[in-house]
Amino acid sequence: MSQSRGPVIPVSSVVPPEIAVAALPEDERVWVPQAPNVWFRPLMFNTVTGQWCNLLKVTAAGIVSRHRHPGVVFGYVIKGKWHYYEHEWVAEAGHFVYEPPGEIHTLAVPEDCTEMITFFNITGAMAYVDEDGVQTGYEDTFTKIEMCREHYAKVGLGAEYVEQFIR
Repeated sequence: MSQSRGPVIPVSSVVPPEIAVAALPEDERVWVPQAPNVWFRPLMFNTVTGQWCNLLKVTAAGIVSRHRHPGVVFGYVIKGKWHYYEHEWVAEAGHFVYEPPGEIHTLAVPEDCTEMITFFNITGAMAYVDEDGVQTGYEDTFTKIEMCREHYAKVGLGAEYVEQFIR
């Protein structure tokens, strides 16, 4: 038998602290505008792995974006519903969604939904593509952090407000 000499995984002062925040903020300024009628609420940005977690809020029916991811995406619908034009299913409140890497999909909110909020856990970039699959733009952990800095500075929370979500 071996003797225990401390933790197997050493505790270090460089381990970033945990995050525990209310997902739905009381202060509406925390929602960052992404497109007309589309906002995101950051929950965590991992600058080492490129992962980010956020809530996506959409307040109008229609196409949100056509995109693909190089990594997996996990989602959980909190309110409302949405679907991908490329699939038969509809994700409604309480549904879990898994998106495989590389698939192109077009996220849309149906006409009978006035507000959709979904938690997304994304690893890697989100590449926006046109109808031919040609990339037209992208977002990743670092572009999302910059969007937050600009928005929070503009609305009076201060650019550094985003720092609490960075790991």
